[in-house]
Amino acid sequence: MTTTLGMASVFRFAASLALVAQGQAPATPGQPPMTQGQPPGGGGRGNAFNAVVDPREPTTFTNPVIPGFFSDPSVCRVGDDYYLVTSTFEYFPGVPVFHSQDLVNWELIGYAINRTTQLTKGLNIFATTIRHHDGTFYMITTNTEAGGNFYVTATNPAGPWSDPVWIEAQGIDPDLFFDDDGKTYVISSTFELREIDLKTGTLVSEGRRLWNGTGGRYAEGPHIYKKDGFYYLMAAEGGTEEAHSETVARSKSIWGPYNSNPANPILTHVNAAGQGNPIQGVGHADIVNAYDASYWMVFHGYRTVGGGVHHVLGRETCLAPVTWPRNAWPVVNGNGTVTVNMTTPTLPLKPFPPRPARVDFDAETLGLEWNYIRMPVTASYSLGARRGYLRLTGTEQTIEDWKTPTFVGRRLQDMYFTATTQLEFDPVRPNEEAGMILLNNGSHFDLLIKQSNGKRVVVSRLRFGSVVHESKEVLLRPGPVRLVIKGERSTFAFSYAQGADPAVEMAKVDSKFLSSETVGGFTGAYLGFYGTGNGKASTASADYDWFEYAKNEAPPQGARGAR
Repeated sequence: MTTTLGMASVFRFAASLALVAQGQAPATPGQPPMTQGQPPGGGGRGNAFNAVVDPREPTTFTNPVIPGFFSDPSVCRVGDDYYLVTSTFEYFPGVPVFHSQDLVNWELIGYAINRTTQLTKGLNIFATTIRHHDGTFYMITTNTEAGGNFYVTATNPAGPWSDPVWIEAQGIDPDLFFDDDGKTYVISSTFELREIDLKTGTLVSEGRRLWNGTGGRYAEGPHIYKKDGFYYLMAAEGGTEEAHSETVARSKSIWGPYNSNPANPILTHVNAAGQGNPIQGVGHADIVNAYDASYWMVFHGYRTVGGGVHHVLGRETCLAPVTWPRNAWPVVNGNGTVTVNMTTPTLPLKPFPPRPARVDFDAETLGLEWNYIRMPVTASYSLGARRGYLRLTGTEQTIEDWKTPTFVGRRLQDMYFTATTQLEFDPVRPNEEAGMILLNNGSHFDLLIKQSNGKRVVVSRLRFGSVVHESKEVLLRPGPVRLVIKGERSTFAFSYAQGADPAVEMAKVDSKFLSSETVGGFTGAYLGFYGTGNGKASTASADYDWFEYAKNEAPPQGARGAR
């Protein structure tokens, strides 16, 4: 506790000096300055440590730049192009690869782990690092399920990527650093540096621990950079919750000794400057030098659903500018905090065309946004058995079995959304069920069709931990059923409809019960399709005709439900 308070005091003092240097005078009595989160015209004294916001400045981009569960981002540049990867834990394909030309707009182009033969003993992918050297891309990470640390390579970041090269480095979150003399080094959460032969994955030097961090718990995610003759070692500390932060040290030799930045942490919202910020838990960062010589940091943070610290969407990729003068320390966005609405100048923006909201399942394969839980049983999914439909056939497995259930879904990326699908499913036995669900770390809220007393019914089921709650069953007419899940930040609503009938709401639940604070884990909510025979293989298949996901506008501040 003493160490944490000391870090915060140093950071607040440095931030205060920065504000004075910018000529921002203290507020006069009764006339507080505009602060982050405070509406124009006042409305309270605000927070003296918040960055001062000029409401006349236009928003240049918004955080997160990649919404939804895209955590532990790492980035590299090749010419005018930028490539970014994130952790994926139990979801497959693993390690999404994004492309951008402005660091603000990103397009998913592939996965580094997209063949079941790459990881045959299971997968649980922690933080990743992407680097480019001599025409080759390297992605290095940890599979905590089996094998430990490994890297894969590619000449095209969209793939294909190689089979893993396993290395003996301990810890998690490995980083690769290519030095000017041709040597390559690997470092992980142990902060032990070793030289590595990338042709074989062999560690060719003794290890040396470089740094102990600043005293924050769970120090991890190290990255090494070289600038102005210094080696900079940056790391995440404090755990990936509210106390998260990013710290940095430097040395004239890659082997140390490393001296800590006296203004650490360089990024955090755990202090007064970040108090009340809509984005919390910021950290696990990587820095990239843009083609115009500017510096930028990608990192993750989470947005709460209101009424406390609960977050549902997961840890999301954010962006901030970095000022890094010669022979000096990097400074993130002026005072080490970020906002949702950023006003800093950007690289020339080059957005990608928006993706269609509706998917009709007419293609030969699913889009890149769709994922499975662990390695899928391919026989459970088909786009060819009935053209224009996605067919799921449930196995004996359920999500609670922590194996490979019949589930395919996409990340939930918005607090306000409507998701709709049309399903044809006629269960033959009482154990068979299928529908649309929200999922996070094994807990799930379902809108399902099943058989009850020989009749086909629809039901809403909420399952988290040992708690299971079902709505009243509703008898269905023959024919397709539209299933609708609607999110309004603090709530999820589950509805159904048939034919031209309007949707009927069956249940509404507080979204915080699906938050990471409630159900645990490091992921975020998924929205998708699920089928199971609950201990027996299903004989009936579920045919999904189409799926539509629409982002809804948040209500105006002060309106009912705008929390």
